[in-house]
Amino acid sequence: MKRLLPIVLDLEMSGLNMEKCGIWQIGAVDLNTMEEFLQESRIDKEDIVDQGALKVIGKTEEELRSPEKQSQKEMLINFFRWVETRKLRNFVCQNPQFDVGFLDVRATKYGLKKTFHYRSFDLHTIAQVMYNMINNEFYTEEHHCKMGLTSIIEFCGMEDNRLQMKGDVVESEGNPHNALEDAKLTAECFYRMLYGKNIFPEYAKYKIPKYLEREGTPLRIAPEEKKR
Repeated sequence: MKRLLPIVLDLEMSGLNMEKCGIWQIGAVDLNTMEEFLQESRIDKEDIVDQGALKVIGKTEEELRSPEKQSQKEMLINFFRWVETRKLRNFVCQNPQFDVGFLDVRATKYGLKKTFHYRSFDLHTIAQVMYNMINNEFYTEEHHCKMGLTSIIEFCGMEDNRLQMKGDVVESEGNPHNALEDAKLTAECFYRMLYGKNIFPEYAKYKIPKYLEREGTPLRIAPEEKKR
């Protein structure tokens, strides 16, 4: 039986407040078929916009409110219909409580039926488990986890070329964030950690770290262990 893999999801929002900020872009990749989803919408009139969010995505508030774009409700309907055609309807993302939380709030606001399962795969947790298997400890700093997406990308042997923010201050210049590109970056990390292989050609230039190279998945029981 062919293994089923989850949908990799990333959202771009007008800010971090789930109740007050809107979703303007959804990006996703079905790892079973490699089909991609990318759509944009205008945020609602009542949605607020954080200046820090505009810096991260390289957009203006006028672009997020453009009347030429479809509504958030229309975008979510299109996305939920796309998800409904997938063989496995669980998401994997960095901090799913954030991305999936936004979808939950908006689905409730528009009275939409969600077509995805409530359980999600957290890339951060997968990365920490992998890191612990290799180093016999979790990656922490000053009493908290340090395994953000940039750390995961570096752990997987790649470079994070996206713009980095700390609060409303630009920490390092880079490419504006894009939902589909971030979803593909998340998917590449997910695949490298689980299977020790590259999945997208644009990341093939980055070699798989030796500690991630292997056959099968890191959690597979070796034949000699099965005999015990």
